[in-house]
Amino acid sequence: MIDLKFNSSADLKKEGKSFYWASFFLPKSYKKNAGTLYSICRYFDDIADKYSEDQTVYLKNSIEEIKTNKNNKVNIFLQKNKINNLIFIDLIEGLILDQKKIRIQNKEELIKYSYHVAGTVGLMMSKIIEVKDEKASRSAIDLGIGMQLTNIARDVYEDSKMKRIYLPANWIPDISLKNLTDLHNKSSEKDERISNAIHEVIGLSDKFYENGFAGLKYIPLSTRLGIFIAANIYRGIGIKIKSNKKKYLRERVYLNLLEKSLITVKSILLFIFIPLMNYQYQKIRDNLPNENL
Repeated sequence: MIDLKFNSSADLKKEGKSFYWASFFLPKSYKKNAGTLYSICRYFDDIADKYSEDQTVYLKNSIEEIKTNKNNKVNIFLQKNKINNLIFIDLIEGLILDQKKIRIQNKEELIKYSYHVAGTVGLMMSKIIEVKDEKASRSAIDLGIGMQLTNIARDVYEDSKMKRIYLPANWIPDISLKNLTDLHNKSSEKDERISNAIHEVIGLSDKFYENGFAGLKYIPLSTRLGIFIAANIYRGIGIKIKSNKKKYLRERVYLNLLEKSLITVKSILLFIFIPLMNYQYQKIRDNLPNENL
């Protein structure tokens, strides 16, 4: 049985620093549920990262438990926020993929994987803030995908240690798992190709962020600034990686307090002076399962 033990505020402050920062700009009525959603997703993500047969069984059993609407904390939370359980099941199915050796083959697989593990979170968040318009839902998915692509660009070395390669194989056909795990120890003649692939992932993420911004005009006014700031802070990680690609092959990128503060101020100014109507949604992916639920 699913047995969640967490403190949503403490978890968000400790693990989701960018989201915790931006949560100060969300209305109190949404902030608590957003923190709970983060904690639930963090709980299952941590299980997936333990990478064992027992964890895979647990994740599969969780799917069955959620399908049957058993009275557990996840189902209670989903029902309370009018989130279709199929969306959460999509998330867990993505985490199950992480339980085995991963080699993403192309951009389409990368986008589909990113939908499962993060686009679903964006979609669930849209339910928490009571979005009704389908245009906002598709943008919420794209914003989640954009953030996941940032994660992938940032964590190439860390992921390789867990036998996961999310950089599409057709972008780097001659790059092996060993090339990636060697990144931390020495410079390689293949660094440039790996670096270029990371740069391409960041470029793709930018398109998804722009689509995310295009949906802000459809969500409650009180939530727009907080989500805009959160997205720009996360996007800032990709910008920092691009500023020195080779350096960041070997160390995980974080934004310091000054950088977050500057991005926050810039986001507020952009929010005030650039009309949201300027952001237009672009068709950059196929329709995904359950995105209209």
